[in-house]
Amino acid sequence: MNNSIMAFVLLLFLLLIRYSNAEEGAFDVRKHLSTVSRYGAVKDIADNNFVPSKLPEGCVPIHLNLVARHGTRSPTKKRIKELDNLAARLEVLVREAKERSLPLERVPSWLNGWKSPWQGKRKGGELIIKGEEELYDLGIRIRAKFPDLFDEEYHPDVYPIKASQIPRASASAVAFGMGLFSGNGSLGPGHHRAFAVTSESRASDLQLRFHDCCHNYKAYRKSQEPAVSKLKEPILDEITSALIGRHGLNFTSQDTSSLWFLCKQEASLLDITNQACSLFIPTEIELLEWTDDLEMFILKGYGKSVNYRMGVPLLEDVFQSMEQAIMAKEERHASGSFEKARLRFAHAETIVPFSCLLGLFLEGSEIKKIQKEQPLQQPPMPPQKRKWRGSTVAPFAGNNMLVLYRCPAPDRSISKHFVQVLHNEHPIPMPGCDGSDFCPFELFKEKIVAPHQKHDYRSVCNPKLELEPSGSKFSQIFQWLFSPAKGLLSVLD
Repeated sequence: MNNSIMAFVLLLFLLLIRYSNAEEGAFDVRKHLSTVSRYGAVKDIADNNFVPSKLPEGCVPIHLNLVARHGTRSPTKKRIKELDNLAARLEVLVREAKERSLPLERVPSWLNGWKSPWQGKRKGGELIIKGEEELYDLGIRIRAKFPDLFDEEYHPDVYPIKASQIPRASASAVAFGMGLFSGNGSLGPGHHRAFAVTSESRASDLQLRFHDCCHNYKAYRKSQEPAVSKLKEPILDEITSALIGRHGLNFTSQDTSSLWFLCKQEASLLDITNQACSLFIPTEIELLEWTDDLEMFILKGYGKSVNYRMGVPLLEDVFQSMEQAIMAKEERHASGSFEKARLRFAHAETIVPFSCLLGLFLEGSEIKKIQKEQPLQQPPMPPQKRKWRGSTVAPFAGNNMLVLYRCPAPDRSISKHFVQVLHNEHPIPMPGCDGSDFCPFELFKEKIVAPHQKHDYRSVCNPKLELEPSGSKFSQIFQWLFSPAKGLLSVLD
């Protein structure tokens, strides 16, 4: 037995000890699906060691920023094809098992004649009904939680709603708006009202799809994807061996990867947990979940600074909206003449970097490493505990809310504006604000926003030109033409 196999066996043994003390049936796979997790299954998972701040008496919310991921969606066209290929592969495996006279009890009955639920679909990736409900219900809950912010007559300048140009994001924005403004209009039995949702072109959306416009990020991701696959290999290989041992079928690592994807889709979209998911024991599911979380860390999160620095335009937009809200209050603008909430709907590739810019889900003193631009350790493997989990960082409909409060301040030396961050509707500590969820506005600006503002989007994302000296006319013209904010891209937009 080689060292890697011995290490894996020891790891499984430790995980089994962990579950031996748990009540039978307590493990819910729907809470372990990384970013494929449905919002309702994971939204109330929180850090039990953190005690939220008690808001000072007299504090009132004056503005809200929301950055939300789209709701639960169907598999993409590429993934639908993968599931069709899996169906053909399972048919071969079952036929081979019969030819070898493998005992029937070793072959799960659902494998016989299994076909993908999405067989025959020509397109994919659209918001499904469960996803619509997630955002609709979120809109209702936010209005109930902050009634003073949503007491104005609707106007697109008071409640701007923005979505990326991808249909599942704009559909999520519509579902949210229907919940938020339900009962405030005259349309249909639900008394709905019309509202505007605006989008930027994918070619120039630096706030909600900055990853599409960032050349350096795309180059980094392409270079790292093979390495990430290599990191996953030992886990997939050992789980594949375990599956072969349990069921006698000649599974490959690719089969295991596709079956894990099927498990996530069945459990999240269809509430089916007794088919593909039942092939894996809980310890294996936790390891597979960790591989997904590791991939998210490396390709979308703290694994590389470009992952989140490209999101600085979004952070600046959030911060500027707060400054404008403070100015409107200070200058006593008339009610209905200033913005009270800015609502955005996008993707995991948006909310993950934005969470990193806020410094969320860091362990211990990691915030100091981020500020010093030092690399972070990868998320620890189970059974070790970790904060970085895709199921809580960016599930379907996952969201960050930044609520700006105005508080009584008789002493001018005391801040009268505070920022509270809610992740998936729950207060969450900000390491940059000394671990509090309720941060003085000036401290929020100094410790969280300002350190990132030194990284300009263009310098972070554009490749360095070496054809001509940086000050040459050619270089200046080239940069102007291909800048996302102006030149050729804006003409194409």
